[in-house]
Amino acid sequence: MAETSYEKTCREILGLADIQINGNRPWDIKVNNPELYKRILSQGSLGLGESYMDGWWDCKAIDEFINRIFRAELDKKVKNLSNMSIILKAKLTNPQRRDAFDIGKKHYDTGNDLFSLMLDKRMVYTCAYWENAKNLDSAQENKLRLTCEKLKLKPGMKVLDIGCGWGSFLKYAAEKYGIKGVGITVSKEQVELGNQLCKGLDVEIRYQDYEDLDEKFDRIVSLGMFEHVGHKNFRKYMEIVNKCLNENGLFLLHTIGSMNTRGGTDPWLNKYIFPNGFLPSLNQIIKSSENLFILEDLHNFSVNYDKTLIAWHHNFIKSWDKLKEKYPERFKRMWEYYLLSCAGAFRARNIQIWQIVFSKGRILEYKSIR
Repeated sequence: MAETSYEKTCREILGLADIQINGNRPWDIKVNNPELYKRILSQGSLGLGESYMDGWWDCKAIDEFINRIFRAELDKKVKNLSNMSIILKAKLTNPQRRDAFDIGKKHYDTGNDLFSLMLDKRMVYTCAYWENAKNLDSAQENKLRLTCEKLKLKPGMKVLDIGCGWGSFLKYAAEKYGIKGVGITVSKEQVELGNQLCKGLDVEIRYQDYEDLDEKFDRIVSLGMFEHVGHKNFRKYMEIVNKCLNENGLFLLHTIGSMNTRGGTDPWLNKYIFPNGFLPSLNQIIKSSENLFILEDLHNFSVNYDKTLIAWHHNFIKSWDKLKEKYPERFKRMWEYYLLSCAGAFRARNIQIWQIVFSKGRILEYKSIR
């Protein structure tokens, strides 16, 4: 069959990233449906992800395939209406506030069975810290310990976790540092299991939106929730945290971030994984905290997320036999693409992970922890 103009264009573009169509290397793609080329060129990243879900192409190393795409900046060569519509929507509307609980229903309530098999034994659904760690369990313990040390926790402190997941951080902090914890989440599934896991500790997990907070805490932490706030709400979020934090308190913000203020998120991730997500730039975070907080410490450890996502993918595939009766094959391909494409994006340093420690300026001396 003669090569179409769509195939020729795709072959030339992918060649810039040293990716071959039907090649033999792990990052080369095997095309199962010749309509793939037109779909990618017309729909960009949305078409690429959906066509993988539909079985139109395969790749032994999707993570490295995506890494090479970003390294060669191929995403800038294939622009489409999906990207532009998401950016326009982010600028003209405020979808995060229309239904703050939507992300809980669409992603975090996917199934506690899935997350318990995919994550570490403490069920930490954020980037691990792999310094001197040999496995996911120890890497997540490292991250929890690092976070506690940065917050300078002491027994009896009252700690708030905004977007607490299944309570993994508060459970660890209560066990190891003797704190009293309150966690809020927009996922009913997380509330139910989180309270079970924290039973016997002075920890309460609530089904609550951050806008409804109105009490004081010695420390506030947010691990992987700020991506759901939306740029129009950054200042209000910071004002609420400031209001709830005691004068000599510390606030640790852990978030995925973008290198620029482009707005919106990847069209495929927005549709299938994190609806209405928005990756903040460092400039947006700093600007939203002006005259509210002093930035005490900034730590970028985004390379750790590549390893974390690969570990989650390994656990997911290993556990598929236990999950396949509940989740269809198309879900498997969607979840694989989610984990591995994100790993590739972090490997390419296209997105970042930051831990930022803020104070109200009443801390006389803050020593950074690594």
